[in-house]
Amino acid sequence: MDLRSPLVASASPLSENIDSIKKLEDAGIGAVVLYSLFEEQIRLEQEEYAAHTLQGTESFAESLSYFPDLEEYKTGPELYLEHIRKAKEAVDVPIIASLNGSTLGGWTEYAKEFEKAGADAIELNIYYIPTDENLPGSEVEHKYMAIAKAVKGSVSIPVALKLSPFFSNMSHMAKQIDDAGIDGLVLFNRFYQPDIDLETYEVTPNILLSASQAMRLPMRWIAILKDKIQADLAATSGIHTGTDVVKMLMVGANVAQICSALLKHGISHVKNIEDHMRQWMLEREYHSVKEMQGSMSQKKTAEPSQYERAQYMKAITKYQL
Repeated sequence: MDLRSPLVASASPLSENIDSIKKLEDAGIGAVVLYSLFEEQIRLEQEEYAAHTLQGTESFAESLSYFPDLEEYKTGPELYLEHIRKAKEAVDVPIIASLNGSTLGGWTEYAKEFEKAGADAIELNIYYIPTDENLPGSEVEHKYMAIAKAVKGSVSIPVALKLSPFFSNMSHMAKQIDDAGIDGLVLFNRFYQPDIDLETYEVTPNILLSASQAMRLPMRWIAILKDKIQADLAATSGIHTGTDVVKMLMVGANVAQICSALLKHGISHVKNIEDHMRQWMLEREYHSVKEMQGSMSQKKTAEPSQYERAQYMKAITKYQL
């Protein structure tokens, strides 16, 4: 996709409202990833549809031909498709649909529906926490690959995979995904950790907005993967300032996804980030993003080992109390 800016709004509550999407475009965002449609919502739709269509059929003979008015029956997935259509009518920036799940389920069919609704691309957000002690890592990788291949094979629009960093060999996993034809990798998915309410003795959700230091992990891996795979690389997690974006671009990211910074500072912060980037580039005589993109990747840097153990050793040995 041809974007006016490398700044992309990540999936967040900001995209639930068409007016907010318009404001993101006005602020200068390059593209918008819509809030996620969850696999559980797709399953719920299928169950509720079955329940509604069978309603009353066991009661009287004359009710066997009765079906509820499905025009008024709108589920989460149907509303999501409608939201894609409305967003495409409202703005000119690319609209990227987001699917969040952990099994094959109904992903493939809804990916097709996303494309029909006008989505410019699809981001697959695979949120999977393997807890079975008998499940080998290779099976976990196979699950990711099966989902990626199924969705990619069902649509013609670009498909990106949002990954966690928890693989035994991230480089190998990225290469497998790249070989499967996935168009982009989004690094990395933040797994929100649960908390415990000591008053109610319940496990509760706990969402913490990211801080800038969270960008170090995706920055390292984008630097390592740049030029090793064909897929585009999107950086996400901890990107709050123009400086953060510049660093991600220099290690090789094609775009930087922003979420926490916009939730914290508001949509207008997009312009602050872009202005900061422009000023930095002007002072150092960069005329375009492409000029600096990948200039600090592992392949291009004078000390490639700095992205591996050398950096760790120096950090530990040079720390002063």
